[in-house]
Amino acid sequence: MPTRKERPKLDKSAGPIRRALQYAYYDWTREMPRSKRLIAWAGILMQGYAVYCILMRSLAWPVMWPHGISLYVSVWVIYALGAGLMNGMLTSEFVRKTQLEADQIAARQIQQTLQPGKLAALAGYEVESFYKPFREVGGDYYDVIELADNRTLFAVADVSGKGMPAALLAANIQALVRSAANSEVDPVGLAQQINRHLSRYTPSDRFATAVFIVLSRDSGELTYVNAGHNAPIVFGSEPAVELEATGIPLGLFPAAEYEARTAHIPDGGALLIFTDGLTDAIRGDNAESRLREALAASSARTMSTLRSLVDPEFNEDDVTILLVKRAARRP
Repeated sequence: MPTRKERPKLDKSAGPIRRALQYAYYDWTREMPRSKRLIAWAGILMQGYAVYCILMRSLAWPVMWPHGISLYVSVWVIYALGAGLMNGMLTSEFVRKTQLEADQIAARQIQQTLQPGKLAALAGYEVESFYKPFREVGGDYYDVIELADNRTLFAVADVSGKGMPAALLAANIQALVRSAANSEVDPVGLAQQINRHLSRYTPSDRFATAVFIVLSRDSGELTYVNAGHNAPIVFGSEPAVELEATGIPLGLFPAAEYEARTAHIPDGGALLIFTDGLTDAIRGDNAESRLREALAASSARTMSTLRSLVDPEFNEDDVTILLVKRAARRP
């Protein structure tokens, strides 16, 4: 998802010499609150000034102070004070980050309970899922909800941004979908309801792409709304069908309109729903081509093939894959 510009990161794929230079010149106070950062840098500068004084044998250049014991005591006091300020701020930041990490671990455990665990078996279908957050918590959401009359709702959303803010909004979407999912669920009404809620109760720079698909298991018919999300793919017959966007992302405009369209999963075919973290993590210029090659492979190992496409060096976003296979009809 497009996000606001983030601060530069260390390049983990660089060579050892280049990586060492990056670490040497990296500003480790960058993530501190502004007040702590100023104090830490004051301490660093005081230590540098103390080293300069001892080398020049003077507390103020070009005035040469006496080289007696008072000079060395003054230098030691300046250096100790600077080291104390710097270490105090670094220790405070370490404690803050430790507490934040503990909160993130707890948040991840809570988020895992919100995601569907072992997916329930659907007669005539096999459903597989893969979810890998980029950080401790992620902004991707997926759900599989059984409805009346042999129907199933598949919901996948990708919230803009990463980390805790995105995870909170994803949890909000999950609650909205769950509360609205009933025997009369309508993908258009569901998208409009969630869009109005996000437009009213979330910051203007936060939005989410999403796709809501209702599967009639008896016929394999799909009724879907795609709110600016990566197009799910129905494959198993030629040519493959992409479920293109039928509206804009959720949370941008409260009066946005959405259109429902239909598609069909053939016997022995499958439906692939994914977030852009998958295609962004595929090495090479033609990610879509490699994705289609994976879909054309043996259906027995399609999910494992898709997972193998995720390159750790290119993986900089949450990755969600939902694969729905329809059993082939016996002759």
